[in-house]
Amino acid sequence: MLKLIKSTFYREKETREKLAQFVKKTKRLSFSDECQVFENSFSRYQGRKRSIFFNSGSSANLALMQALLNTGMLKKGDKVGFSAVTWSTNVMPLIQLGLVPVPVDVELETLNVSTRTLKAALKEHKLNALFITNLLGFSSDIGEIAKLCRGKKIILLEDNCEALGSVYKKKKLGNFGLASTFSFFVGHHMSTIEGGMVCTDDKELAEMLGIVRAHGWDRNLKPEEKISLRKRFKKTTDFYAQYTFYDLGYNLRPTEIQGFLGNIQLKFLPEIIRKRSDNFKKISKAIYKRSDLYYPLRLGHMDFISNFAVPVICRSREIRDELVEKCKNSIEVRPVVGGDIVNQPFFRKYSKIRTSLPVADLIHEQGIYFGNNPDMTGKEIEKIIKIFTSL
Repeated sequence: MLKLIKSTFYREKETREKLAQFVKKTKRLSFSDECQVFENSFSRYQGRKRSIFFNSGSSANLALMQALLNTGMLKKGDKVGFSAVTWSTNVMPLIQLGLVPVPVDVELETLNVSTRTLKAALKEHKLNALFITNLLGFSSDIGEIAKLCRGKKIILLEDNCEALGSVYKKKKLGNFGLASTFSFFVGHHMSTIEGGMVCTDDKELAEMLGIVRAHGWDRNLKPEEKISLRKRFKKTTDFYAQYTFYDLGYNLRPTEIQGFLGNIQLKFLPEIIRKRSDNFKKISKAIYKRSDLYYPLRLGHMDFISNFAVPVICRSREIRDELVEKCKNSIEVRPVVGGDIVNQPFFRKYSKIRTSLPVADLIHEQGIYFGNNPDMTGKEIEKIIKIFTSL
């Protein structure tokens, strides 16, 4: 059985041995130096000024929305567009924090929001922000989306949890908006078991994210940020300042174990994404030729695709059902991410917005995906191609 998640880490044995030694010798396992080193290293990799490490990608999404509210960049009741095909915890923080989630349909040929679908949504709703998902390592015309958002003063945010390393027009995905979120959950491009990151170039937002992550206090801020914050709030003694809660926050801190793993796995990341890209090229080239069975994807507009999982959008529900049956006990297949989120029970319970999302609905009803990972063998790739091209 080819599982979606094949191993916990890249170079599993080596990583586990190093982790065991680290746990034995380190004096502190709560947030400290390893996490901060990882933040700085990840910023250099991604090409952003600041990275704030969290205990999960979902926590990163929640903290980002809370930080935007705390800074006044957003306010309760503001409308936030989101990619209709996404994961639940992209949308849940919007509802939980009193924002209004507005689904935006995607393109069938890219599985992502485009300027066309965004303009259609803007005819019905005035958006204050757009939380776009770079689904499975792909994007549509995200450069044009960024321009459109700037022109209309819409805050652009990117969920880049499935697109770490992908490049569009010489620019890494995750670098087009005010901020972007990443996940290091097992099975993602790199694993810290659980873990997430927010990247931004905005100093005020980065500082607030550090406050939101740790109870609303300044414990893990940079020294100069602490001084400025305490001066602003007239906290003259360290005794009380250490236990001053400046704004709304949570405990979303990662551990030194996660930071240590991040520092190990980040060194392997170029190799990881190259292998994922090579796998995807081989598989997609064979499978997407069957245009009688599957809708083809448009891929040529991207410089580099760091694929998370391989999507297959079937021409009919019957083809999809046949594929699911053929893959049983052989290849693990799942719906495409969370499918059309508007169809999920939580969204119908808490949102009054009802809109037509024909492409998201089609992907929901006729789409599946299967895993891609850097440990995939040639025989496994051949097995996948054989099953998906032999209907």
